[in-house]
Amino acid sequence: MNNEFFKGHGLGNDYIAVDPAGLSFALTPDNIRAICDRHWGVGSDGILALAPAQKADFGLRIYNPDGSEAEKSGNGLRIFARYLYATGQVQKQQFTVDTEGGLVRVELHVDPHGDASAATVQMGRATFAPQALPCALEAEELVAQPIEVGGRALTFTGVSVGNPHCVVFREPGAQWSKDELGFWGPALENHPLFPRRTNVQLAVPVGPHAIYILIWERGAGETQASGSSACAAASAAVRLGLVQSPVAVKAPGGTLHIDVSASYDLTMKGPVAEVARGAFSPSFVRQLR
Repeated sequence: MNNEFFKGHGLGNDYIAVDPAGLSFALTPDNIRAICDRHWGVGSDGILALAPAQKADFGLRIYNPDGSEAEKSGNGLRIFARYLYATGQVQKQQFTVDTEGGLVRVELHVDPHGDASAATVQMGRATFAPQALPCALEAEELVAQPIEVGGRALTFTGVSVGNPHCVVFREPGAQWSKDELGFWGPALENHPLFPRRTNVQLAVPVGPHAIYILIWERGAGETQASGSSACAAASAAVRLGLVQSPVAVKAPGGTLHIDVSASYDLTMKGPVAEVARGAFSPSFVRQLR
């Protein structure tokens, strides 16, 4: 067991990819938190673990830095795809990945240096049904629904893209602040309407085919970018008639391009970068539980 890891990022949203078969320790919640800690560990927004797959070329388990498990991650999928290609586990540029949030198709885009520096991912179909998130609100669809947080009323649109999202829009020309994200993000993530918690996007239209979002990820907090968040926010914006597809979803880390079909099937395209490859040191591993 070599205890090797691969680290990459998608627009500043960084993940560590590993093959559990090559680790001398288990990916327990305590160990995941230790690895993801930015001061005491390697530091990341989560861990991507290669898993067995029966219905796809590869399987993927996604862990948040708090030790909980995520169903799907758009940036994580691009990083995982680059990890597979860079480490020689796949030679073809199109393949399938099975996640807890459903099966996805990936197409890698290899640059002149031979690096898979971008990827297109078929992310599945968005749904606004309450049971899909899940959400305890009684409604046929979670489109422009009221929610009370801290004594204040907001309007949100709930979207599942294989994982849950709560999207709150402001009118064009308005802005969201990081302080507001720090307040509304955790308050909405842990709202009683969302029994499994939820990801949160504070969004505003910035053109006929563009929106800007701030992102609070369930189990991770503020992140620079998120592929599934971009897909959810784009779907909500199209459903509300605020923009038309394709949608450029801009975030602090950069822009992802989302195609939303008439049936809300989602295609995401964006860059992916490798940061480092290494091995957990023996002394660090001895501290893990």
